[in-house]
Amino acid sequence: MPPKKKTSGKIIDGVDTTSMTREQLEEFAQRIKEENDREREERNFFQMERDKIKTFWEITKAELEEAQAQLRNKDRLIEEGEEKNEEEITVYKQRLKLVQYDHELNLTESRAETLVLLKEAQDDYAKQERDLLQDKRDLTKLIEEQELSYEAKMKAVKLEHAEELTKARVDFESRIKEIDETYEKETEDMRSYLTLKYEMKISMLEERKNQHISEMTKNHETAFNEMRSYYNDIVLNNLALISCLKDQMEVLRKNNEKMNKQVADLIVENKRLDVPLNKALEEVKDYKKQLQSYERDKLALNNNKLQLAQKNKELEELQWSYDALELRFESSEKERDELHNRFVKAVMEVQQKSGEYFSINRYNLRDD
Repeated sequence: MPPKKKTSGKIIDGVDTTSMTREQLEEFAQRIKEENDREREERNFFQMERDKIKTFWEITKAELEEAQAQLRNKDRLIEEGEEKNEEEITVYKQRLKLVQYDHELNLTESRAETLVLLKEAQDDYAKQERDLLQDKRDLTKLIEEQELSYEAKMKAVKLEHAEELTKARVDFESRIKEIDETYEKETEDMRSYLTLKYEMKISMLEERKNQHISEMTKNHETAFNEMRSYYNDIVLNNLALISCLKDQMEVLRKNNEKMNKQVADLIVENKRLDVPLNKALEEVKDYKKQLQSYERDKLALNNNKLQLAQKNKELEELQWSYDALELRFESSEKERDELHNRFVKAVMEVQQKSGEYFSINRYNLRDD
């Protein structure tokens, strides 16, 4: 083997390594080694892929050959089936011809039988038609007889109904007349009772009013005389007391006017009772006009009784109001009497004081 020649430099993978240091050469060698390992792995991978593809191709080829064999078998079976089908079609055609022949034969026999049956049916229909016409004539005769009987029965029923209706009308009119008379009597009694009660209350109110007016007039005259004597005897130093008494008299006068007004209101309230009474009488007339049947008359009578009860209740309430006003009037009279007594007492005290004052003055003048 000849000796190797020394070279001044070396190029590896297109790279000049002559100017590299040891570390650079080691790094370059390491990189070359890594690339070599990677290429080796890629070669192994591609080789494995090639083996897989080859194996897959062989398996696919075997499957293709098997499928082609199955296809040939299917083609052979189809050919055998077609031959068998043609044979069956030939047999079916022969059977169809036999069936058509039997059908034509049966059809001919059926037509003959049908004609015979049709003739018999026509004969039966003609016979039934004759029987039905006879039945129709019999039924018509029977219906006419029933109609005559029904008309006779209807006449009898109408006559009986007219008699019952006449009897019911007479009975109903008599009952209406009795109810009307009873209603008129009750209405007249109620009118008389209310009128009498109203007149009695009015007379009582008039009597009380006149009595009250006379008493008030007498009391006013007495008070006026006392006041006149009081003003004649009073002195100048008692003017304050006189003004106070004037105020009390004014209160008494106002109370008197108030009581007179209450009496007038009570009279107006009593007059107002005429309106419900007249209204009730008008409603009674309206109800009499609306009487058309027994039930409606009974209902109207009940309604009128309820209204009369309500009017009585209103009269009782008015009586209660009148009693309350009368109590208030009596209370006012008591207050008036009390004020009058106080007034008289004050006048007497003033007169007594005035008498003592004048007596003292006369005594002093006598001493002088």
